[in-house]
Amino acid sequence: MNRVLVVEDEPEIQELLAAYLRSEGYMVTIAGDGVSALDKFHSIPCNLVLLDIMLPKIDGFGVCKLIRQESDVPIIMLTALDSEIEQLRGFKLKIDDYVTKPFSIPILLQKIAAVLRRSSYTVESDMIQCQNIVLNTASRECYVAGLKIDLTKREFDLLFELAKAPGRVLTREILLNRVWGYDFFGDCRIVDSHIKNLRKKIPEYLIETIRGVGYRVPKSN
Repeated sequence: MNRVLVVEDEPEIQELLAAYLRSEGYMVTIAGDGVSALDKFHSIPCNLVLLDIMLPKIDGFGVCKLIRQESDVPIIMLTALDSEIEQLRGFKLKIDDYVTKPFSIPILLQKIAAVLRRSSYTVESDMIQCQNIVLNTASRECYVAGLKIDLTKREFDLLFELAKAPGRVLTREILLNRVWGYDFFGDCRIVDSHIKNLRKKIPEYLIETIRGVGYRVPKSN
Protein backbone atom coordinates (compact mmCIF):
# COMPACT_ATOMS: atom_id res chain seq x y z
CA MET A 1 0.00 0.00 0.00
CA ASN A 2 1.45 3.35 -1.06
CA ARG A 3 1.68 6.28 1.35
CA VAL A 4 1.28 9.87 0.17
CA LEU A 5 2.64 12.79 2.18
CA VAL A 6 0.22 15.69 1.59
CA VAL A 7 1.85 19.05 2.30
CA GLU A 8 -0.90 21.69 2.27
CA ASP A 9 -1.62 24.54 4.68
CA GLU A 10 -5.36 24.91 3.99
CA PRO A 11 -7.34 22.53 6.27
CA GLU A 12 -10.24 22.18 3.82
CA ILE A 13 -7.94 21.07 1.01
CA GLN A 14 -6.06 18.77 3.41
CA GLU A 15 -9.29 17.01 4.34
CA LEU A 16 -10.48 16.81 0.74
CA LEU A 17 -7.24 15.31 -0.54
CA ALA A 18 -6.92 12.90 2.38
CA ALA A 19 -10.49 11.64 1.94
CA TYR A 20 -10.12 10.98 -1.80
CA LEU A 21 -6.68 9.43 -1.47
CA ARG A 22 -7.85 7.06 1.27
CA SER A 23 -10.88 6.11 -0.83
CA GLU A 24 -8.41 5.03 -3.53
CA GLY A 25 -6.49 2.86 -1.07
CA TYR A 26 -3.60 5.16 -0.23
CA MET A 27 -2.29 5.76 3.26
CA VAL A 28 -2.00 9.47 3.99
CA THR A 29 0.22 11.66 6.15
CA ILE A 30 -0.62 15.37 6.47
CA ALA A 31 1.74 18.31 7.00
CA GLY A 32 0.62 21.95 7.19
CA ASP A 33 3.92 23.78 6.77
CA GLY A 34 7.40 23.28 5.37
CA VAL A 35 9.10 22.43 8.65
CA SER A 36 6.45 19.85 9.56
CA ALA A 37 6.70 18.41 6.05
CA LEU A 38 10.42 17.74 6.43
CA ASP A 39 9.96 16.31 9.93
CA LYS A 40 7.30 13.89 8.72
CA PHE A 41 9.24 13.02 5.58
CA HIS A 42 12.14 11.93 7.78
CA SER A 43 9.99 10.05 10.28
CA ILE A 44 7.33 8.33 8.17
CA PRO A 45 8.19 6.50 4.95
CA CYS A 46 6.22 7.69 1.94
CA ASN A 47 6.06 6.75 -1.73
CA LEU A 48 5.04 10.16 -3.06
CA VAL A 49 4.92 13.78 -1.87
CA LEU A 50 2.02 16.02 -2.91
CA LEU A 51 3.55 19.43 -2.27
CA ASP A 52 1.94 22.87 -2.24
CA ILE A 53 4.23 25.82 -3.01
CA MET A 54 2.70 28.53 -0.81
CA LEU A 55 3.55 27.17 2.64
CA PRO A 56 4.37 28.78 6.00
CA LYS A 57 7.92 28.59 7.42
CA ILE A 58 9.54 26.99 4.36
CA ASP A 59 7.87 27.25 0.96
CA GLY A 60 7.37 24.30 -1.36
CA PHE A 61 10.42 25.09 -3.46
CA GLY A 62 12.57 25.06 -0.33
CA VAL A 63 11.06 21.78 0.86
CA CYS A 64 11.56 20.24 -2.57
CA LYS A 65 15.20 21.33 -2.72
CA LEU A 66 15.96 19.84 0.70
CA ILE A 67 14.19 16.56 -0.10
CA ARG A 68 16.04 16.28 -3.41
CA GLN A 69 19.37 16.56 -1.61
CA GLU A 70 18.73 13.14 -0.11
CA SER A 71 15.89 11.37 -1.90
CA ASP A 72 14.40 10.56 -5.30
CA VAL A 73 10.88 10.18 -3.88
CA PRO A 74 8.29 11.26 -6.50
CA ILE A 75 7.04 14.83 -5.97
CA ILE A 76 3.94 16.42 -7.49
CA MET A 77 3.62 20.16 -6.92
CA LEU A 78 0.13 21.45 -6.24
CA THR A 79 -0.25 25.21 -6.47
CA ALA A 80 -2.16 28.25 -7.60
CA LEU A 81 1.01 29.63 -9.21
CA ASP A 82 0.51 28.55 -12.81
CA SER A 83 3.02 30.75 -14.62
CA GLU A 84 5.59 29.15 -16.90
CA ILE A 85 8.41 30.52 -14.72
CA GLU A 86 7.07 28.82 -11.60
CA GLN A 87 6.56 25.53 -13.41
CA LEU A 88 10.06 25.62 -14.88
CA ARG A 89 11.47 26.36 -11.43
CA GLY A 90 9.72 23.27 -10.09
CA PHE A 91 10.95 21.03 -12.89
CA LYS A 92 14.51 22.31 -12.41
CA LEU A 93 14.19 21.02 -8.84
CA LYS A 94 13.32 17.61 -10.36
CA ILE A 95 9.63 17.43 -9.50
CA ASP A 96 7.73 14.70 -11.34
CA ASP A 97 4.56 16.60 -12.22
CA TYR A 98 2.75 19.89 -11.64
CA VAL A 99 -0.95 20.45 -10.90
CA THR A 100 -2.55 23.90 -10.67
CA LYS A 101 -5.44 25.02 -8.47
CA PRO A 102 -8.35 24.74 -8.87
CA PHE A 103 -7.74 21.13 -9.76
CA SER A 104 -9.77 18.13 -10.85
CA ILE A 105 -9.66 15.35 -8.24
CA PRO A 106 -10.01 12.56 -10.84
CA ILE A 107 -7.17 14.02 -12.92
CA LEU A 108 -4.99 14.47 -9.85
CA LEU A 109 -5.58 10.85 -8.80
CA GLN A 110 -4.68 9.67 -12.29
CA LYS A 111 -1.48 11.71 -12.23
CA ILE A 112 -0.53 10.27 -8.85
CA ALA A 113 -1.13 6.74 -10.12
CA ALA A 114 0.88 7.42 -13.29
CA VAL A 115 3.83 8.90 -11.41
CA LEU A 116 3.89 5.93 -9.03
CA ARG A 117 3.81 3.48 -11.97
CA ARG A 118 6.84 5.18 -13.53
CA SER A 119 8.76 5.48 -10.29
CA SER A 120 11.49 3.07 -9.23
CA TYR A 121 11.68 4.66 -5.77
CA THR A 122 11.33 2.24 -2.88
CA VAL A 123 10.78 2.91 0.82
CA GLU A 124 13.55 1.95 3.21
CA SER A 125 13.14 -1.58 4.52
CA ASP A 126 13.97 -0.70 8.13
CA MET A 127 10.50 0.86 8.50
CA ILE A 128 7.43 -1.18 9.33
CA GLN A 129 3.90 0.19 9.54
CA CYS A 130 0.58 -1.05 10.84
CA GLN A 131 -2.45 1.18 11.24
CA ASN A 132 -0.92 4.62 11.88
CA ILE A 133 2.03 3.16 13.79
CA VAL A 134 5.45 3.51 12.15
CA LEU A 135 8.45 1.81 13.71
CA ASN A 136 12.00 2.53 12.59
CA THR A 137 13.86 -0.62 13.54
CA ALA A 138 17.26 0.92 12.81
CA SER A 139 16.88 3.95 15.09
CA ARG A 140 14.28 2.25 17.32
CA GLU A 141 11.96 5.21 17.00
CA CYS A 142 8.17 5.02 17.16
CA TYR A 143 5.72 7.38 15.47
CA VAL A 144 1.95 7.32 15.87
CA ALA A 145 0.00 9.52 13.43
CA GLY A 146 3.23 11.35 12.71
CA LEU A 147 4.04 12.11 16.35
CA LYS A 148 7.18 10.66 17.90
CA ILE A 149 6.46 8.52 20.96
CA ASP A 150 9.19 7.73 23.49
CA LEU A 151 9.18 4.03 24.36
CA THR A 152 11.31 1.89 26.62
CA LYS A 153 13.21 -1.02 25.09
CA ARG A 154 10.58 -3.54 26.21
CA GLU A 155 7.70 -1.37 25.03
CA PHE A 156 9.29 -0.95 21.60
CA ASP A 157 9.98 -4.68 21.31
CA LEU A 158 6.42 -5.57 22.32
CA LEU A 159 4.91 -3.15 19.83
CA PHE A 160 7.27 -4.38 17.12
CA GLU A 161 6.22 -8.00 17.62
CA LEU A 162 2.53 -7.05 17.41
CA ALA A 163 2.89 -4.62 14.50
CA LYS A 164 4.84 -6.99 12.29
CA ALA A 165 2.00 -9.54 12.51
CA PRO A 166 -1.17 -7.41 12.09
CA GLY A 167 -4.41 -9.24 12.77
CA ARG A 168 -2.64 -12.17 14.43
CA VAL A 169 -3.24 -12.84 18.12
CA LEU A 170 -0.01 -13.30 20.05
CA THR A 171 -0.30 -15.08 23.37
CA ARG A 172 1.39 -13.80 26.50
CA GLU A 173 3.74 -16.77 26.33
CA ILE A 174 4.79 -15.93 22.75
CA LEU A 175 5.38 -12.29 23.64
CA LEU A 176 7.24 -13.25 26.81
CA ASN A 177 9.56 -15.59 24.91
CA ARG A 178 10.23 -13.16 22.05
CA VAL A 179 10.77 -10.04 24.15
CA TRP A 180 12.20 -11.36 27.43
CA GLY A 181 13.72 -14.58 26.08
CA TYR A 182 13.12 -18.26 26.53
CA ASP A 183 15.25 -18.37 29.67
CA PHE A 184 12.95 -15.93 31.50
CA PHE A 185 11.11 -17.66 34.35
CA GLY A 186 9.03 -14.78 35.68
CA ASP A 187 5.26 -14.33 35.68
CA CYS A 188 3.47 -13.89 32.32
CA ARG A 189 1.62 -10.96 33.86
CA ILE A 190 4.71 -8.84 33.25
CA VAL A 191 3.47 -8.70 29.63
CA ASP A 192 0.14 -7.24 30.81
CA SER A 193 1.98 -4.63 32.87
CA HIS A 194 4.08 -3.48 29.91
CA ILE A 195 1.05 -3.44 27.57
CA LYS A 196 -0.74 -1.25 30.12
CA ASN A 197 2.19 1.18 30.13
CA LEU A 198 2.33 1.10 26.34
CA ARG A 199 -1.35 2.00 26.09
CA LYS A 200 -0.73 5.11 28.19
CA LYS A 201 1.55 6.35 25.42
CA ILE A 202 -0.37 5.34 22.31
CA PRO A 203 -4.12 5.22 21.53
CA GLU A 204 -5.62 2.22 23.30
CA TYR A 205 -7.49 0.99 20.20
CA LEU A 206 -4.17 0.21 18.50
CA ILE A 207 -3.69 -2.85 20.72
CA GLU A 208 -6.66 -5.17 21.19
CA THR A 209 -7.01 -7.53 24.14
CA ILE A 210 -8.26 -10.99 23.23
CA ARG A 211 -9.59 -12.25 26.55
CA GLY A 212 -7.98 -15.43 27.77
CA VAL A 213 -5.54 -15.50 24.86
CA GLY A 214 -3.35 -12.44 24.35
CA TYR A 215 -3.05 -9.29 22.25
CA ARG A 216 -3.08 -8.15 18.65
CA VAL A 217 -2.80 -5.05 16.48
CA PRO A 218 -5.70 -4.96 14.01
CA LYS A 219 -4.96 -4.97 10.31
CA SER A 220 -5.12 -1.65 8.51
CA ASN A 221 -8.45 -0.91 6.83
